Amino acid sequence: MTSTAKSPVLFISHGAPTFAIEPGLLGPRLGTLGRQLPELKAVLVVSPHWQTKDVMVMTTALPETVHDFGGFPSSLYALQYRAAGQPELAEEAARLLNAAGFSANCDDRRGLDHGAWVPLMHLLPEAKVPVFQVSMPFDLTTGAAVKLGQALAPLRDQGVLIVASGSMTHNLYDFRQSGAQPESYVQEFTSWVQTAVLAKGFKQLHGYRSEAPHAERAHPSEEHFLPLLIAMGATTEADEVSVLHGGITNGVLSMESYAWGLE
Repeated sequence: MTSTAKSPVLFISHGAPTFAIEPGLLGPRLGTLGRQLPELKAVLVVSPHWQTKDVMVMTTALPETVHDFGGFPSSLYALQYRAAGQPELAEEAARLLNAAGFSANCDDRRGLDHGAWVPLMHLLPEAKVPVFQVSMPFDLTTGAAVKLGQALAPLRDQGVLIVASGSMTHNLYDFRQSGAQPESYVQEFTSWVQTAVLAKGFKQLHGYRSEAPHAERAHPSEEHFLPLLIAMGATTEADEVSVLHGGITNGVLSMESYAWGLE
């Protein structure tokens, strides 16, 4: 990749925290992708596990690994992702967000939640690239999610990889044991979204709640789907999209993910 090229944009389905130790289909694919990425100055992660009243930007110099979950195997709580932060670029992100009309402030104590470090353990396992996070407002809509991505897009010209971490489907009420057969509604919803993403169908995705099959069952709440709209907002017409097939885990968690702007 040349020095004038933009850094890519990723939407990664992080599924359950156990994805950190159960890579399934997606983990190795993220590992391969990570080895093909250009030289990066930082990774910016938007995760549904950091929601705030207004937008917050993590300016922590040495962020801790936050184990923000319970009831999982003890081995998960021993994992650490020791990437440094990038306060300077984080402050630039806050400036861009404020200029775009968002109310953005900085947090110099925030650590990396599992929506950030779990997928990064597969994508960039050596943790040598600095990482910072941007929060999602509690009242974020599909339209505002796209605008949030658009506001952050200029960071791609500065060597920042934008990672929107969510889940293609996320109904934990239907959660099954490992190895369970995939629910048909998960496959139908994932297929509909893929068609819309490949067609750059912003209008369809804006209205996914009423247009996509089984949308409310696939996402009883929206916070795990909105990162997809943030990612798409950060892309350009010239960005080619790649599908990262991740299969379906626990019967109901579609791990399908996307990458834009890869060479």
